[in-house]
Amino acid sequence: MSAEVVAEHGYAARGWTRRMQRPLQIGAVALLGVLVLLALLPFDPTTNDLSQRFAGPSLEHPLGTDQLGRDLLARLAAGARISVGFTLVALAVCAVTGTLLGVLAGWVGRAVGQLFQRVIDVLVAIPAILIGLIVVAASGGAPGLGSLLLAIVVTGWTPFARLTHQLVVRERSREYVEGALAIGAGPARIAFRHVLPNLSRPLLSHLCLRFANVLLTVAGLSFLGLGPQPPTPEWGAMLAEGRQFMFNAPQLVVLPAVAVVGTALVVTGIGRALERRRSTGPTGQF
Repeated sequence: MSAEVVAEHGYAARGWTRRMQRPLQIGAVALLGVLVLLALLPFDPTTNDLSQRFAGPSLEHPLGTDQLGRDLLARLAAGARISVGFTLVALAVCAVTGTLLGVLAGWVGRAVGQLFQRVIDVLVAIPAILIGLIVVAASGGAPGLGSLLLAIVVTGWTPFARLTHQLVVRERSREYVEGALAIGAGPARIAFRHVLPNLSRPLLSHLCLRFANVLLTVAGLSFLGLGPQPPTPEWGAMLAEGRQFMFNAPQLVVLPAVAVVGTALVVTGIGRALERRRSTGPTGQF
């Protein structure tokens, strides 16, 4: 087979892949929109009706009820407000903290940057669940959203800091930075006014890619009892509550598990799409 034929087949395959990616991206955004809509609807997730325990799907309860007769759709929707909303808050804190530290470490010099990388390596080696247990123990054994946020932020800022540090070191050698230095611009102005805006696209795609990790960490810590306490609905806590009824009412485990995994996959898909657009888009300053 000639090189021209191979190249033609390669271009056709890449074109087909791009055509297939667009519907998947639209579907991911649509599913995310449905999730946001459900989270905003005024469901009541705590009303008990013991006469309706383990009821099947109906017009009144589209997804059935749990062991206390509470509507599963209402609890999943209310759980989205906590699971997804809290994940976004924790992710924002991690992103801001890590980005600022990464910019500073990438600008101050090579020795400080190397020390910064070693500190990150140590923190990355510590599992977030272990940090959560330590935080709860240090706070007197009182789990909740505050302890959960601290447990995630302690290690969650490190991926953003590492990526930002690498990008800043690369950007420092660009001509626009040298030109700004030549006209007398200060390091802080160059770093935050010129360099940081140029990092918005890679940081945004990385933010979406990290969402799944943080969401799974939140669900895992809540599953262990380190997050919101009953009767507050949260997807990880719902998994923990439903596991004892797994064989009699598997929907109590399947539905929150699908919610966690599905949301993680959807947002990760959006992040991958942003990453591909960045890698195939025009180079240079944004």
